Amino acid sequence: MQTTAEAGAVAPVDTRYRTYVLCVLVVVYVFNFLDRQIVTILAEPIKVDLGLNDTQIGLMTGLAFAVFYTVLGIPLARLADRANRVSIITAALTIWSGMTALCGLAQNFWQMLAARIGVGVGEAGCSPPAHSIIADYYPPHERASALSIYALGIPIGSILGYLIGGWVAELYGWRTAFFVAGIPGIALAVLVKLSVREPIRGMSDVGSAAPSKQPPVRDSLRTLGRSKAMIHIAMGGALTSFVGYGLGQWLPAYFIRIHELGIAETATYFGLVIGVASAIGTFLGGTLADRLAIKDRRWYTWLPAAGVLIAFPFYLVGMLVANPYLAIAIFVVPSLLNSLWLGPAFGTIQNLAPAPMRAMASAMLLFVLNIIGLGLGPFLVGVLSDLLSPTFGSDSLQYAILIATLAYFWAGAHFLLAGKTIRQELDARAAGEGAT
Repeated sequence: MQTTAEAGAVAPVDTRYRTYVLCVLVVVYVFNFLDRQIVTILAEPIKVDLGLNDTQIGLMTGLAFAVFYTVLGIPLARLADRANRVSIITAALTIWSGMTALCGLAQNFWQMLAARIGVGVGEAGCSPPAHSIIADYYPPHERASALSIYALGIPIGSILGYLIGGWVAELYGWRTAFFVAGIPGIALAVLVKLSVREPIRGMSDVGSAAPSKQPPVRDSLRTLGRSKAMIHIAMGGALTSFVGYGLGQWLPAYFIRIHELGIAETATYFGLVIGVASAIGTFLGGTLADRLAIKDRRWYTWLPAAGVLIAFPFYLVGMLVANPYLAIAIFVVPSLLNSLWLGPAFGTIQNLAPAPMRAMASAMLLFVLNIIGLGLGPFLVGVLSDLLSPTFGSDSLQYAILIATLAYFWAGAHFLLAGKTIRQELDARAAGEGAT
């Protein structure tokens, strides 16, 4: 673990500077999801141009990307728990932005797959060090709110991915869309390196001092793995992400195929309407959880549970209506509700983890979220669509999406189970005893 002298770390000058740092990290996360999700709206023209099937699209956008993203996230988080986190984010941003631009040069499935894997390799170095930095700038009772603001990068980046991808592809082709999305990230990396200061580890934890040595990997995994709340939060988030990524990848294709909307029209209506709803839900999740938790900290898990369980019937109705504009309007409600979990989940994980393990805790959570959610969500929906195609024809994608949403019930159960131990574990961590 670096000391203040070794890392050149300085405390924030005032609350305005920590707000600036949070805003910069939000913009980085916007680019993270813009570059990750732009392929969603471009899936149909890529499929036609390169002659792909739904399984290949699901593999390219989900499983192959997620495997490299999650596997590399662990060693990069380990590095972030002892090295300069700002430098790690800078390098990661440069890599994934460059690889996004290279997607525009792909001539076949394997070249596109390799470029998307490169995006995943770069993006693995973003969130674990960013979560750790935010946890050092913000005290425990503000972390869910701060991390929910950081998580706004997900819907904002997704909106921009839809709009840039849809409109640029409509006017100039899908290859140009990748160049437009990727190249500006390299300039952002320079800004991050020059303006964001590395914080002192644990400086916002009352009465805590950063340890002089980073715990061994085995000790970190053992400590984090003993937390029942962490395990259930990770599984609840993973299953919610399974539905979220699955629907996020395939709903635009559904509106283009089944409802015969154009790519730019789909990008505009779906991206703006659904994206804004997700942004509101993401922000409200952390803010409401921090306020409700003043009376009962189980709201950190109850709120996510309520969100996913109430979201299911709205998705069911939205998939069955014949009017595409009515369907998009209905999807506003579940898009808001299924975003409530992000701030509470990531904030709770940072509060439960010891200071020298926070990047590792974030990486472990993201590992589970992305293997199950990002990796299996788009891939299995695509496989299921292909399997159902001989029976249901062009409607196979609709049924595949409906089947995927059933995972919400499993996710809700995990969030509720996390609530059974969360108070005791937070008390134990605050007392320095460790989660049990």
